[in-house]
Amino acid sequence: MLPSFKSLSFLAVAGLLSTSAMAIAAGSAPTFDVARISNDIKTLSSDEFEGRGPATRAETKTIDYVAGQMKAAGLKPAGQKGTWFQDVPLRMSNISGAPTLSMTIGGTAQPLTQGGEVAIRAAETGQSSVKFADLPLVFVGYGVKAPERGWDDFKGVDLKGKIMVVLVNDPDFEGGEGDFGGKLMTYYGRWTYKYEEAARQGAAGVLVVHESEPASYGWATVKNSNTNTMFDIVRADPKSAHTQMEGWVQKDLAARLFAASGIDFDAAKAAARRKDFQPIPLKATMSADYAVKSEIITSHNVAGLVQGSKYPDETVIYSAHWDHLGIGAPDAKGDTIYNGARDNASGTAALLELARAYAKGPKPERSVLFLAVTAEEKGLLGSEYYADSPLRPLATTAGVINMDGPLGIEKTTNFSISGSAKLGMLDLLTEEGEKLGRHYTPDARPEAGSFYRSDHFSMAKRGVPAISFNPGRELVNGGAARGKELSDIYTRDRYHQPADEYDANWDTSSWQGDMTLLYNVGRRVADSHVWPNWSADSEFRATRDASEAQRK
Repeated sequence: MLPSFKSLSFLAVAGLLSTSAMAIAAGSAPTFDVARISNDIKTLSSDEFEGRGPATRAETKTIDYVAGQMKAAGLKPAGQKGTWFQDVPLRMSNISGAPTLSMTIGGTAQPLTQGGEVAIRAAETGQSSVKFADLPLVFVGYGVKAPERGWDDFKGVDLKGKIMVVLVNDPDFEGGEGDFGGKLMTYYGRWTYKYEEAARQGAAGVLVVHESEPASYGWATVKNSNTNTMFDIVRADPKSAHTQMEGWVQKDLAARLFAASGIDFDAAKAAARRKDFQPIPLKATMSADYAVKSEIITSHNVAGLVQGSKYPDETVIYSAHWDHLGIGAPDAKGDTIYNGARDNASGTAALLELARAYAKGPKPERSVLFLAVTAEEKGLLGSEYYADSPLRPLATTAGVINMDGPLGIEKTTNFSISGSAKLGMLDLLTEEGEKLGRHYTPDARPEAGSFYRSDHFSMAKRGVPAISFNPGRELVNGGAARGKELSDIYTRDRYHQPADEYDANWDTSSWQGDMTLLYNVGRRVADSHVWPNWSADSEFRATRDASEAQRK
């Protein structure tokens, strides 16, 4: 997969890489200390760090640990005013107490349990309470308005004073083909888009119907991610991006809503896959009453730098999010700490080990920034803030390698990236992987929309070539089938649950290879003066090209 470049083909780009870069790529990467990586994961995901929730006492402990490790590695502080930190102002919102929620379905009133039938987020509009009674519900299919695809699920329906009910993912998920790229989720499939579109449509609220396959995770993940503290960037007009009520509804309850309206749920889903879909008023209303505590707080990104020897003003970024869900609702065992060992203490540990390697090895020609960002779990907010207020210019940032669960569960023969993208960074990664006897495979679950779910997306949408590394799941022992089985078990039983804990019995046989590949591709970009780019047909290419004059 060779993307087109304005002035240079990829093969020409590769040929221009410096001799030192080619030496690195040939296999002279350092040996990484797997035991030290394990210890960093163990420490960061211990109960002592209380799940690393932003704006909690655990944040101070976490960012001090990360900064301390960067300092010990020999990095230079790259934050604000000579510190290791970048202030990230955020709006923090919590529902105070238990919300009172109910629906009237076909004339029958039914109380709703937060985290049971529904998962309602704290309002991110800045208001101190949410109170409404008997607002009508309207099914609007996938809730997509995409003029470039000739698609409009709303057909002019007036949603003011109404609750919008939408399906998760986009219209191609069920059939596997159509106007939205088949199984590959577009941004229209993300719940974040549906919330934004509800605000644009003037709806009073929005409920996303949960189904595990199109969502790519179970209800436990929805409940745990949506019923705790909410964060957002500080907006001049938060109501332009949020309705007063945003949340999810269980499929079984949604099916009852449809049945009471004389509509078969599956038939309605099938209709929603067509362009001629018409919004369906449901014979149901919703009421809600709860207080919201909203305040502006400051969280922090952590930044350390290895200064380049030849092009110090040009930058390669390694990134990982340090945060997780903090302390939340107890699981079946009564555990309330969401430790986030793989998600993403593992990425933070990998970031620190790479920082040590760069700091102690030969100096790269470009500067390398090691960036641990906050509030990924709340909507990529730390990376979004960095991309909006970068510590180093985005125009001269050559590429970003993000790490979100980057270490294999066992040794693999392949590797991948989150989502689907065509760019020079992926071609470099593929070449370096092949030198290590591993092959690239596309995202095994394109329908999950992974490209939009990790911190590289904040940079990509501003044109910076960015990938999020995935260690693959074609296992040496058991192949792709067993890799899928283990991945599915993690998603079902541990992802965004207290059970995502460090385990001393983990199989770490892939870690040395994963770290070597991450190091080699970053080093190859850092030891060159070539600028990777997006493919000619990428939606991010024009944004990148607009800043071309700033790259010499």
